[in-house]
Amino acid sequence: MTQQFLPPVVPLPQLDAHLTVNGFAIVDAADAPAWLSVSTQDLVDFQACWTDLPSDAYLKDGGNYRRRRHSCFVVNGADVVQVPHRAHWQPVAYNALHGGMERLFEPMDAPATRLPAFQALLKAGAAAADSLRGAQPWYVEAHQFRIDTSDGIGRPTPEGAHRDGVDLVMVALVSRVAVKGGESRVFEANAPQGQRFTMTAPWTTLLLDDARMIHETTPIQPEDAMGWRDTLVLTFRANAFQGVDAG
Repeated sequence: MTQQFLPPVVPLPQLDAHLTVNGFAIVDAADAPAWLSVSTQDLVDFQACWTDLPSDAYLKDGGNYRRRRHSCFVVNGADVVQVPHRAHWQPVAYNALHGGMERLFEPMDAPATRLPAFQALLKAGAAAADSLRGAQPWYVEAHQFRIDTSDGIGRPTPEGAHRDGVDLVMVALVSRVAVKGGESRVFEANAPQGQRFTMTAPWTTLLLDDARMIHETTPIQPEDAMGWRDTLVLTFRANAFQGVDAG
């Protein structure tokens, strides 16, 4: 049996300092309601929004293991504004597999975007980005992912270890059902230091300073019958969304 390393979670009062000094920080699942100022039921309600994600038609490895939705927002302190639906784009420098192509995914369901837990996650991520770069509006791309084992193996990061070309990346584990693998790995981009751990409890949340850290998640396999791993990935970028025009 493959050994699992527990996430090196950080007490909430130390979160911003740890992120600044170390380039990443992890919120314990048990601390998520207090961190977000929401109830456990609010998180359960948002978790239910992963049951109807369309298949990702852009996978270049020929797989059928990823389902997703994608929407964009501008967050400025307590203000959250959803922008008109737009394509997701990354340069090849940050995504060698899918970079350079405009990928237009189905948007998040409107009721999901209004749920207290989702709104709180957007604001918490913006606050963390403020602590890194200073208070300002943040251009946020929200990705709902389900990686399943219908192909026998599912790849959370088929592009491999990477950066995203943003300021802050937030990865929240939403659920993990009947799978093995899925180890998170974060490394200093310009140094040999790194950490490996497996997020297993829903709402364990990884925050990354994208300028400093490279990250990836190893493939998942079924334990018995088909399983899946659900995540919410939020990326926070200053000044503009990534795009063909923005660069």
